[in-house]
Amino acid sequence: MAKELAKKLINAGVHFGHGVSRWNPKMAPFIFAKRGNIHIIDVKSTLKGLLIAKKLLVDVVSSGKDVVFVGTKRQAQKAVEAVAGKCGMHYVSQRWLGGMLTNFRTVRSRLQRLEQLEAMVEDGTLDSESKKQASRLKREMRKIKSNLQGVRDMSRLPGAVIVVDAKKEYLALREAVKLDIATVGLLDTDSDPDTVDVAIPANDDSIRAIDLILGELADAVAIGKTMTTARQEPAQRPRRVRSRRPAMARAGREKPQAVVAVEQSAAPAPEPEPAPATEAVSPDSQTEQQQAE
Repeated sequence: MAKELAKKLINAGVHFGHGVSRWNPKMAPFIFAKRGNIHIIDVKSTLKGLLIAKKLLVDVVSSGKDVVFVGTKRQAQKAVEAVAGKCGMHYVSQRWLGGMLTNFRTVRSRLQRLEQLEAMVEDGTLDSESKKQASRLKREMRKIKSNLQGVRDMSRLPGAVIVVDAKKEYLALREAVKLDIATVGLLDTDSDPDTVDVAIPANDDSIRAIDLILGELADAVAIGKTMTTARQEPAQRPRRVRSRRPAMARAGREKPQAVVAVEQSAAPAPEPEPAPATEAVSPDSQTEQQQAE
């Protein structure tokens, strides 16, 4: 599977970096070579980062948390929207509003305002307003919808943020760091790998590369969702009522090592046995014994 994925990554052109003059020296460990004036990204590093990111997303989603895909550059907008719709997660594709995570309460209030405006359109209240007022309200509704449509169903803070081009989405990464949210970034040779928790070095200007990597991450999110449902199923079963009789130890059954270690650490230390008392022999008794001999 890893070899097939590596071939797909190479065919998508993930190994083409930026020009030599635009590189960030911190990306040196992820650069394989230099061809002309272009850096070549090490595909092994890309594959390693992708596998680590998939494992992270599986753990985050299986714990019941959500994921947000962020890609506001032109090459990533359609891919982010398609992938988020595929795995049923949230996205930001137009503009990252400052405070979208750190000031989440205000964002929720704007979404409530959007619901009010849509209700006015449905019941015909907006048509009864004047042309100027109706135009202003429609413009407000379009603006909120374009900026917050992707996070409309997000009722709590996410567990991970996935960004395309960490250099462009620095605001989202800063807010995620403040709130201790895990971050995964698609980085080109001009980005700083220290700004994300899991770096996936790849060409962030190639539409094919973005589609492929985000598709793999979406598959990991889907796997995490199946694990979440599997964990929730046993909780729905009726609870088994145990009897009050003391449990009898079965013959030949050994305790787990962890239990044995806990019992040994909790057991009191044995008291030292007293030393046998020795009778003191006086010098007069020693002389009497010698004379008797």
